[in-house]
Amino acid sequence: MSELMAGKTGLIVGVANKRSIAWAIARKLDAAGARLALTYQNERTERDVRKLAGTLAHGGPVLPLNVQDDAQLDETVAAAAGELGGIDVLVHGVAFASPDDLGGRFLDTSRDGFALALDVSAYSLTALVQRAEPHMAGRDASVITLSYIAADRAVPGYNVRGVAKAALESSVRFLAWDLGESGIRVNAISAGPVRTLAARGVPGFGDMADLAAQRAPLRREISADEVGDAALYLASPLSSAVTGETLFVDAGFHAMGL
Repeated sequence: MSELMAGKTGLIVGVANKRSIAWAIARKLDAAGARLALTYQNERTERDVRKLAGTLAHGGPVLPLNVQDDAQLDETVAAAAGELGGIDVLVHGVAFASPDDLGGRFLDTSRDGFALALDVSAYSLTALVQRAEPHMAGRDASVITLSYIAADRAVPGYNVRGVAKAALESSVRFLAWDLGESGIRVNAISAGPVRTLAARGVPGFGDMADLAAQRAPLRREISADEVGDAALYLASPLSSAVTGETLFVDAGFHAMGL
């Protein structure tokens, strides 16, 4: 596997700390030979992201990126593409909803909270791809985003984040059509519960993870590394005919009726 992505480049958006799924993906792509640019959201996360980037064998630039800032989107994607010599893989691992809109009733979601969740968790994929397309076209490139089963089913407590994931998965299908002529594939990974720091912000997450492990055919939780392996497949030529897909990496939980 060490040569699978040799000579390829990637822009990884969404690394916050060593437990981030985006970081697990970055490690897998790096181990396969890809040179990577990482982004950080703000000064609070910059130090951790730079420290992690320093452990990569094929590390590239580390750049600031607030996905709600159009000017910064322009600058960061252009800078990453310039330093890397183009982008072969774009990983979108960003999601957010106000804590006030989680844990209670979805019915009580505020207008501002709804707009925030959809903007950060769903529209940011389109915003990134708009800017990355010129640097990915003709390279047999791959766009990968992260979803969750709440895009398809109501998961109490996940609330507006689930609605945002539904919009994200729909965006994947439309983007796959739009970008297919340029040889760019677009797919999502619907991961089972992974005990990241971000996941702790979802009320009842621990119970959700325990239940998923009990009901999944493999009778266990999944790891961030397993999501990273799936992302490596979607990033590589091994999935050259796969686009518009949502790939479940959840120990089979999605296939169960109860």
